[in-house]
Amino acid sequence: MSSAPPGSDTDRIWTNWGGNQTCTAAVFARPRDETEVVAAVRHAIDRGLNVRVAGSGHSFTPVVPTGGMLLDLTRLTGVTATDPSRLRATALAGTTVGDFGAPLWEAGLSLTNQGDIDKQVIAGAIATGTHGSGIDLPSFSAALRRVRLVDGRGEVVEIDEGDARRLRAAQVAIGSLGVMLEVELAVSAAYHLAEEISYRPWRQIVESWDELIAGHRHFSFFWCPADESADLYQLPAPPDQPMADHCYVKLYDEAEVDEPAGIVTTEGHRVDRAYRIYPGGFDTPFHEMEYMVPAEHGFEAVSAIRELMRTEHPDQRYPIEVRWTAADEAYLSPNHRRATTVVSVSGAPGTDYWPFLRAVDERLREFRARPHWGKLHFMTRDRMAGLFDEFDAFLDVRREFDPNGTFLNDHLRPLLT
Repeated sequence: MSSAPPGSDTDRIWTNWGGNQTCTAAVFARPRDETEVVAAVRHAIDRGLNVRVAGSGHSFTPVVPTGGMLLDLTRLTGVTATDPSRLRATALAGTTVGDFGAPLWEAGLSLTNQGDIDKQVIAGAIATGTHGSGIDLPSFSAALRRVRLVDGRGEVVEIDEGDARRLRAAQVAIGSLGVMLEVELAVSAAYHLAEEISYRPWRQIVESWDELIAGHRHFSFFWCPADESADLYQLPAPPDQPMADHCYVKLYDEAEVDEPAGIVTTEGHRVDRAYRIYPGGFDTPFHEMEYMVPAEHGFEAVSAIRELMRTEHPDQRYPIEVRWTAADEAYLSPNHRRATTVVSVSGAPGTDYWPFLRAVDERLREFRARPHWGKLHFMTRDRMAGLFDEFDAFLDVRREFDPNGTFLNDHLRPLLT
């Protein structure tokens, strides 16, 4: 058996950003390079320990907790290569989304899309299907074109576009194929965005629903059930702005900009480099559930949850966040072969929000809703088999890479075996 992994310790307590997931790992390791990652995984295999990876802790589901080995890849960071001619960028797995911005821009490139938070580690964002908004814009997972990882035998394996079957499994695997070392992403030529923030009553969103989706690169909104709802998500509503049954609306469109004269920093009307426009807010923890429904049923699904909150759960004050994401081919992607409307609800930490979340889950089942794997959900193996038509194909690849279940924990084992 190998000696203890370099830089490791025992009985380390880990807690996620939202404060609702915690664990004490038997071994906690922070490898400095690929060699040390391989050594750590082999150490765990030798001792029969399962292995999970902790990124920035922005998942609300128990995808990280383990009593075995917990790996922290925050030392494996950096954009290592860019290829403007092919629109590709390569980075180590511990690189945060935010760390892509400046290096890509210097190479004339940008991430094709981002969400409101840019602190996630790229490997975790890919593994869970993390996304931004835009009916024609895919998730981080769909952008994955090549990945190097350590599999359940302790071997380094590379998957690229020449192996579509395995790549489609690796694009959304919830960390169950192995430990990512390096990723190559499809990216875009560098672009600027013009931002328009507005506050609109629900009826205006209803009247312009299709126009807003089709007419902007990025359209998303937060529907607020009460005036105090905006503060819960740190939405910068003016003091005299009513928010009950109103929406905080975000519109982003590409803009031609000459720097520095064309840069605008006025809140709500900014014009800037894309990577500086996307991120914002969300410093105060919350607990979130996020389901994706077919885009053609988006209005019906959002209306159903709005009505649920107004009638059966008026005590719930967090906004509904609504976004859109393009279809992709990843086996376990919530956007698998369908463009989706993303419906997110949250509960206040320290409260019993489970009856509300279960009610949302029940309402959205009729729309064949699929979950964001880093957000709270009520999936079972049987439900997954019915929702993902290539679920068995994913399981076949997973067993090839991890025949002994090294990368499964108590949360994933019932779902993926």
